[in-house]
Amino acid sequence: MAWLFSKRSTGPDGAKLYAAIVAETRRKDYYLAAGVPDSIDGRFALLSTLLALTDIRLGRGGEAARSVAPRMTERFIADMDVQMREAGFGDPGLGKQVRMMVGSLASRVERWQTVIGASEAGGGGAWDAAVVPSLYRDSPPDAAAIAAGSALLRDWWQRLGDAKDTDLAEGTIG
Repeated sequence: MAWLFSKRSTGPDGAKLYAAIVAETRRKDYYLAAGVPDSIDGRFALLSTLLALTDIRLGRGGEAARSVAPRMTERFIADMDVQMREAGFGDPGLGKQVRMMVGSLASRVERWQTVIGASEAGGGGAWDAAVVPSLYRDSPPDAAAIAAGSALLRDWWQRLGDAKDTDLAEGTIG
């Protein structure tokens, strides 16, 4: 009977995929060409946007992709917990801050699902309009930087789409 309580998943744990997304956030293009602020808020906006797009792609995939999505999100939550502790947040305020971050991720997933649906239906302007609130919030850079941010996110979406489900689950994104 003990095996019932110790059963472990045999699928990918999301660590490699999450690491690949974090590596993507470290590309200088996002900060130099696209003007994403190199700050805690800017890096969080980029990470949560890339996670949202990845979550949508995983949800459109087969079982290998769909099964890693919640594990990827668990990695994000664990990482945010560590980051907040390192930033000096104590236990009383930590849960609230992490919940706010998860809520921010969820709202980006919802926004980008709508945007991707509109883009696939021929509404290309929806993509560009979603870039500003997703990456820059209330401080958008100039039009050239926004265009670069849009292009970089489109490239990420394309690479996610080109990747096989099993490759995504293992963190391999072209």
